[in-house]
Amino acid sequence: MNMNRTKLIGLAWILLASGISILWGSSLGPAETRWVDFKAVYYGTRCLLEHHNPYSQSELEGVFRSEGRESPLASLRDHVGVTLYVNLPTTFIIIFPFALLSWGVAHVLWMTLTAGAFVLVALLMWNVCASIAPDVSIFLLCILLANCEVFFATGNTAGIVVCLCVVAVWCFLQERFVPAGILCLMVSLAIKPHDAGLVWLYFLLAGGVYRKRALQSLLFTAVLGLSAFLWVSHVAPHWMADWHSNLETISAHGSLNDPSPYSVSGRTGGMVIDLQSAVCVFRDDPRIYNPVSYLICGVLLVIWSIHTLRVRFSTRRAWIALAAVVPLTMLVTYHRPYDAKLLILAIPACAMLWAEGGKTGRIALLLTGAGIVMTGDLPLTIFVILTNNMRIPIAGLPGQILTVVLMRPVPLILLAMSIFYLWIYMRRDAERGLP
Repeated sequence: MNMNRTKLIGLAWILLASGISILWGSSLGPAETRWVDFKAVYYGTRCLLEHHNPYSQSELEGVFRSEGRESPLASLRDHVGVTLYVNLPTTFIIIFPFALLSWGVAHVLWMTLTAGAFVLVALLMWNVCASIAPDVSIFLLCILLANCEVFFATGNTAGIVVCLCVVAVWCFLQERFVPAGILCLMVSLAIKPHDAGLVWLYFLLAGGVYRKRALQSLLFTAVLGLSAFLWVSHVAPHWMADWHSNLETISAHGSLNDPSPYSVSGRTGGMVIDLQSAVCVFRDDPRIYNPVSYLICGVLLVIWSIHTLRVRFSTRRAWIALAAVVPLTMLVTYHRPYDAKLLILAIPACAMLWAEGGKTGRIALLLTGAGIVMTGDLPLTIFVILTNNMRIPIAGLPGQILTVVLMRPVPLILLAMSIFYLWIYMRRDAERGLP
């Protein structure tokens, strides 16, 4: 098939899949709980602009009441507990232009920006993959794109963070619009460093001009961070104690960010997907599951880092390295399925391996497809519904293993995916000799 025709067909599928997420996600849920995550950062920033402490629950809710609105999760209070602001201070600077606008204009502008960035990222990845393995690439892209409803239902900042991180990678690897890529990576790091951090680390370790770009992004992020710190400290001198208290509350056993199956979101499509959520099935104690998870992820990250430092940079190596570290990003610390849309960065590596043929390409498609499907909003929700009423005896090792497989498959798939791409990353260089 003519390549131009292939790209046009791919474009049509991308627009269709993206449209499903944008239109369906924007209409999900009752009006009072729609765009709940964006409400939190929007009113948190307005709270700061009004010289109140956004990390104080009483002061934040006072701003909601003064503007004639309920707290973002007021209607869910019986299920979720209290509403607490836990975002980094740098988020205030990014949201500041939106907070100057009325809610009606601000949330429409935010959702429009998210939708535009969402479609742009899909087109950039299609640009990379169309000439390598178009059928596999468009298949994976469409599955991922059609299952991003949460971005548009909640307005979570992960939508912008993931998109900007992917744009930065494309700019760096394609050697186009590099200054824009640096700014995109800066904003991504400023809002959610636990999403973009390991991607940034790759460019730092890759050396040469890529290290320079990583350091430039870090410098701008540091300036942004210092500005935010001074601003918040001026308005609310004791904000750090309140922030720490909020984090402890929301991460307590059974609370919203608790990785165990018994948390508020433990058996929903919005479950925590880090490795802790699987390890805690065997021992629901943060003194156990945190060190075990850090050890496993740390070993993989050290191996990946050493190899990245040793080999000479190439675009092919870069895509495979990113395919190894992106699923690892989801496993190290707190993440939810919407963060895992960053797996779009693994599609080029999968396409490359598939184009080579053989068993390796089939395994790449199986694992990458499983990772994308099982972190997709609709498939994961269906899976949770089907397994929610299962009564699995968790006493004893066999029951615990079965519980992890049936109740916590996502971290296992992401771990397998990371190990596979790390093996490919190292094996190819071992076969061909370094660098």
